[in-house]
Amino acid sequence: MESLYKQLLVEIGEDIDREGLKETPKRAASAMTFLTKGYRENLNDIINDALFVSDMSEMVIVKDIEMYSMCEHHLLPFLGTCHVGYLPNGHVLGLSKIARIVDYFARRLQIQERLTSEIAHCIQSITHARGVAVVVEAKHLCMMMRGVEKQNSTMTTSVMLGDMKDSPISRNEFLNLIR
Repeated sequence: MESLYKQLLVEIGEDIDREGLKETPKRAASAMTFLTKGYRENLNDIINDALFVSDMSEMVIVKDIEMYSMCEHHLLPFLGTCHVGYLPNGHVLGLSKIARIVDYFARRLQIQERLTSEIAHCIQSITHARGVAVVVEAKHLCMMMRGVEKQNSTMTTSVMLGDMKDSPISRNEFLNLIR
C-alpha cells in the first residue's frame, strides 16, 4: 500500500522527495490500515462471550456512540453518532460490545445506509432481541469538501427490526429517548 500512496502523490504532481512528504506514503498506508481494520477483525473475538442471561425485558439504549467511517464512493470520511436500542429476550449484551459492533462495521468502506442495517442485523442475530433499533446521524466530507459543498448537512438513517418496527409504542419510546 505504501508504494501505491507514493505513486498517487507522483500522479497528483507532488515531489515525493520533499521533506514533508518523505514519510507520507508510510503514514498514509498505516492510517488506511487502521481506518479499515473492520475487515481484519473477528466478530466472535469482539463479542467474547459477553452475552448474559437476564430477565430484563425493558428497552436498553446506548446513544451518542461516536463513530467514523470511510465513504466507499470517494474514500473520504463520514463521522457522527450512532444510537442503538433493543428489547431483550432473555439476554443482554455487554455494554462495550455495542460500541465495538458499531466500530466493527464502521471501520470499512461504507455507505451509511448499509452501515446502519449491518449494525441492527448483527445485534439482532447475537441477542435474539424482540426488537432492535439503530439510528446513525453523520456528516459526510464528500458532501462538504467536494460536489455540492454543503457544510451543515447531516444524513440520518434508521433501521428498525421486530417490535421496534411493528410496535409504534416501542418505536416512539426509542426515538424519544435518543433525542
